[in-house]
Amino acid sequence: MRRIHPDITDDPDIPQAYAYPADRPWLRVNMVASADGGAWIKGLSGGLSSKGDRRIFGVLRGLSDVVLAGAATVRTEGYGPAKPRESWAPLREGRPAAPPVAVVTRRLDLDLGSPLFTEAAPDARTIVITCEAAPKDRRTEAADRAEVIVAGDDRVELDLATAALHERGLTRILCEGGPRLNGQLAAAGLIDELCLSVSPMLIGGGAARILNGEAGQTDLRLAQVLEEEGVLFCRYIRE
Repeated sequence: MRRIHPDITDDPDIPQAYAYPADRPWLRVNMVASADGGAWIKGLSGGLSSKGDRRIFGVLRGLSDVVLAGAATVRTEGYGPAKPRESWAPLREGRPAAPPVAVVTRRLDLDLGSPLFTEAAPDARTIVITCEAAPKDRRTEAADRAEVIVAGDDRVELDLATAALHERGLTRILCEGGPRLNGQLAAAGLIDELCLSVSPMLIGGGAARILNGEAGQTDLRLAQVLEEEGVLFCRYIRE
C-alpha cells in the first residue's frame, strides 16, 4: 500500500494515517463503493471489498470507541460483535479489547438471540438505539440482552443518539452504514469524516449510493488518498 496524497509514501503507518482528533468527538463514516458509485453487489458490500479494504476496515474498528450501524445493515450483513485482535492492543490501551456495536432501529426488528447479542463481551455489550414509538415489549426484551438508548419519540433522533454515546465516553464513532443511516447522519450535519474505498469496477444495476434517502449537502476536503492494487482509499474531512 502507498500514500499518493498529500504526499507519496510507501507502506504508510495505517493507524497513524487514520488517527482520530484528540480534542473533540468525531463521527467517521466508512464505506466501499464501485467506480460508478454502487454500494453493494447482490445486496452485500463484500463483493466490492479487497485485501487492503479489509485491512483498513479492521484498523478503523480498532481505533473506534463504538461501531454504529443501521438495523437493515446488521441483518443483511449478518453482524456479530467486533472480535478483539492482537494488533488492536496498542490502539485500545485503557479501553475494552473491542468496541461495542450500536444498532439504530425504530421498530426493534432484530434477532435478539443472534451472536451480536449473545456473544458480545460484558465490557463491550451491544447497544440498541431506538425511540419511544418502538414496541414496549421489544424494548423490555432488548434491555435484557443489550444496553438500550431511547433517542426521540416517533423516530430515532440521531443528534440525541450521538449525544447519548458521548455521555457514555464513546466519542470516536465509526459508522458502517448503510446508505439510509448515512443519509440521515449527513442531513443532521453529524458526519465529520468520510472514509471511502473506491473499487475499480463498474456494476450498474440498482445498488444504492453510499448515501441514500434524505437530501443534504456536506462540503468536504480531500485529506488523504492511499492506493493498493488499483483500489483507492480516500479520506475526506468536513470543511
